[in-house]
Amino acid sequence: MTAVVAEHAVEEPARELAPEWHPLTRLAFRFCVAYLGLFCLWMAQISYVFLGVIALRIPEDAIAWQLLTLAPVSSWIGEHVFGVAAELTMNGSGDQAAIWIQCGLVLVVAVLVTVVWSILDRRRRAYPRGASWFLAGLRLAVGGQMLFYGFAKLVPTQMPEPALTTLLTRVGDLSPMSMLWTQVGSAPAYEVALGAAEVLAGLLLFWPRTATLGAMLSVISMAQVFLLNLTFDVPVKMLSGHLLLMSLVLLAPQARRLLDVLVLQRPSEPMTQPPLFRSARAERWATVVQVAAAAWIVVGLIVFSAESWREYGGGAPEPELYGIWEVSEFTIDQASVPPLSTDPVRWQRLVVDKGTAAYQRMDDTIVPVVATFDPATASLTLATAPSAPDQAPTPYATLAVDRAADDRLTLRGDLAGEQATVVLTRVDLDGFPLRGTGFRWVQNNPYVG
Repeated sequence: MTAVVAEHAVEEPARELAPEWHPLTRLAFRFCVAYLGLFCLWMAQISYVFLGVIALRIPEDAIAWQLLTLAPVSSWIGEHVFGVAAELTMNGSGDQAAIWIQCGLVLVVAVLVTVVWSILDRRRRAYPRGASWFLAGLRLAVGGQMLFYGFAKLVPTQMPEPALTTLLTRVGDLSPMSMLWTQVGSAPAYEVALGAAEVLAGLLLFWPRTATLGAMLSVISMAQVFLLNLTFDVPVKMLSGHLLLMSLVLLAPQARRLLDVLVLQRPSEPMTQPPLFRSARAERWATVVQVAAAAWIVVGLIVFSAESWREYGGGAPEPELYGIWEVSEFTIDQASVPPLSTDPVRWQRLVVDKGTAAYQRMDDTIVPVVATFDPATASLTLATAPSAPDQAPTPYATLAVDRAADDRLTLRGDLAGEQATVVLTRVDLDGFPLRGTGFRWVQNNPYVG
């Protein structure tokens, strides 16, 4: 594919400028067009970004129609070919068995397309114009994803500040992915910097003049993301791996020039993107369209990020009883329950967070609950979280709230069918080193906890 970049003047016919490609180059080009083109059409998230603000009003099933359409096929293949359950569920994981099977189908179809294309078009010696359009399309696809993930970090909602229950969870009990989310979410400035780099890469990719620089920055960013996904078991390995591959494909035509400039220290021709049209005027309009597409995507992502920030990010309002509440007294039917680690009923703590809640048993087990506080009646209703999306929460407690002071709480009422009284004291969240340790230029001793 390196022969593609020999085309410089947009006013002259491409065939006069492009030399004959090596047979393996032609074969690689056909396969890349078939496989990566089908992958971008099949992977719902890639096309979803280009909907801009419209995407905010589309149901989830409509967004992922490509995956859902192939779900019966991947389920059948999983059961009858691989002997595994491959039911597609919209749970946020991009590495489900069903999705891997569908990606395998994309690969098989791409191989067949490459074979048929190579037979029917065996007399063609080069694809300069086709390569120009392919690289442009691939550039926009990668750029859209860089903007999508970049804004999720630039406005730190992808890895939000650690939940209050995370502060009570032993490090050894965290999954590798939870550990990564805790690490990045604990340093918002670091997350914003990562997002800024990805957003910059995306913007550079949408302008042909800076596309090579954008591709280089995309390779660096996606190499890090792909490595983190592999080592922390984040279920976005397939997509991040393909984005890294596509970024490398974008740089492939510039490989010789990059080698000359960065390694061999010898002069090189300009690293220009292959033109889409022979007319300079048409080429300028193509640039305008690409920049406009970037602006459209950015507007949509700004709106989406703002809504996410207000809904579940740092801008979400704190509930009335927000905090970690330590239990000092716990009585059932007027009988005091001692704080024994073997007691299955007594609470150790109550946690009320933004959008979530839980209570911690004496053995440190954290039980998620759905908490509803009614300020009119000063009552707190707790229900155990359902184990499946189609199940309703199970009522657990209905308690009257007596807040004698801002940091002191007394709950009285029905708890699992018994009359309970719980006295709690709010925990100072800055007492946790993860939240209370600020930035310091001078550190005489490292603090490793």
